Amino acid sequence: MKIQQLSIFAENKPGHLAACCRLLAENAVDLRALAVADTQHFGILRILVKDADKARAVLEKAGHVVKTTEVLAVEVADQPGGLVRVLGALEGSPLNIEYVYAAPFGRNGKAVLMFRFSDPDAALQRLRDAGITMLSSKEFLG
Repeated sequence: MKIQQLSIFAENKPGHLAACCRLLAENAVDLRALAVADTQHFGILRILVKDADKARAVLEKAGHVVKTTEVLAVEVADQPGGLVRVLGALEGSPLNIEYVYAAPFGRNGKAVLMFRFSDPDAALQRLRDAGITMLSSKEFLG
């Protein structure tokens, strides 16, 4: 149920995001979700793609620093309080949410949020025990 995410480190300058996206497009790598976090001097582009190994090779060949991490694609009711149910399942645990972002994917009235946890395996089990649905790589990435 964990999904491989690529984090690309880049200077926070005009055109860097476009250059990464263009490079992926030129190599037929389809972005399924992305998030950008930045500071004054650098940024981190987090992406989910069907072929993470290919994307990583393309980016590294072009000189980008790429790190692989695991995230969970969690279905959340697309209504007020939907996220509260997920967060409630984590209460009382030592799990930390390092970051979360929305994915442009949903089904049956549910949104999908990508979570990076301090301990993905423990989070996976805790969410399963609470009856919360998570998507596999195949379900999310195709």
